Amino acid sequence: MVGVLHLGPASGPGAARCWPGGAWQARPGPDLGFAGEAASGCWSCAAPAVTVVVVRGVPWWGVVSSAAAPVLMVAGWTVAAGLQPRSFDPVAQPVSVLAAPGAADRWVMTLTFLVVGACDVVTGISLRPARAPGRLILMAAAAAGVLVAVNPEHPGTSFPLPHMIWTAAGCAALVAWPAGAWRRGPSVPWGLRPAVSAGAVTVLLALLAWFGAELITGGGQAGLAERVFGAAQALWPLAVVVSCRRAARAGPGPGPVPGLNRSGARPAVDA
Repeated sequence: MVGVLHLGPASGPGAARCWPGGAWQARPGPDLGFAGEAASGCWSCAAPAVTVVVVRGVPWWGVVSSAAAPVLMVAGWTVAAGLQPRSFDPVAQPVSVLAAPGAADRWVMTLTFLVVGACDVVTGISLRPARAPGRLILMAAAAAGVLVAVNPEHPGTSFPLPHMIWTAAGCAALVAWPAGAWRRGPSVPWGLRPAVSAGAVTVLLALLAWFGAELITGGGQAGLAERVFGAAQALWPLAVVVSCRRAARAGPGPGPVPGLNRSGARPAVDA
């Protein structure tokens, strides 16, 4: 979760104040008023608002889920491919073939889709430093992945519509979620910064376009393109989680926060 501290005119019960000793705390109770606050040495007059973003880390179970997703994804399609006849070509054939009816031990890839989807849901819940839209989109992508497993591609079907719909929805959500998760601020983790998030969207979109082009043109590398895209989209939530953990561990930098030393800077917490 990211707490946003607005430094500007604010008052009222529960407002954050600079208490003697320099600690910022949100304390319940009646407002001391301008005179009482000025007497404490915290402020004396109004000042322009300044926003400070306070980053809180991702819980340990979010680290586990985000790290497990790419490992399980790669291990799942590797094991499932190894169980297929020698005619299976992992470079040319997409991963969904491994979960299709008629595939050898198709339950391996089906279970992989389900478990990785569950991991992404847990990661979305744990990514409290990210904005809510991005977290919800990531969880929606996980739900689409589960529906892909429930609606496999049937051999001999030219247009497996349910499979195609949920695959397209899941891929679009996996590409879009970084755009809904970014935040602004000097202390925002690097994985959630606007420029980095835009770069992630661009890379994922390019890989998805490659996969789509391979499917449409029959270029012979659809399996490779899908695996590269799948690995990249599975690794990005882990990268964001790691950046959030590092930012939370580092804490605020030394020295005064801009705006706090100005006469009359009055903070209020915006949850």
